[in-house]
Amino acid sequence: MTIQLTTEEFKNNVFNYETDKEWKYKGTLPAIIDFYADWCGPCKMVAPVLEELGKEYEGKLIIYKVDTEAEQELSSAFGIRSIPSFLFIPAQGQPAMQAGALPKHVFKQVIEDHLVGEKAFAE
Repeated sequence: MTIQLTTEEFKNNVFNYETDKEWKYKGTLPAIIDFYADWCGPCKMVAPVLEELGKEYEGKLIIYKVDTEAEQELSSAFGIRSIPSFLFIPAQGQPAMQAGALPKHVFKQVIEDHLVGEKAFAE
């Protein structure tokens, strides 16, 4: 399952970039944030993959979606220049941004290596 996020929900549930200068993730589960637009072809190709991953990692990972057209303030705060762009957020530590439509096996590798797998906790 993917969860649509507004700018306000992002500030409340993920990170309030207006009040905090240093990254501090408010969530407890690792997350992926998909910055997309409805008109974006590659975004549409990735959407079903993210839905599958959301089901596969339910209870271990949260997948959020941010509509860059509707949430322009949030998109500019993160310097989104191309879509899709993905913000990979570990439960602890710094997030990583990746632009471009990724195949499912790449998402799975990042999820396992950096977000929920044993390697993620060894870092």
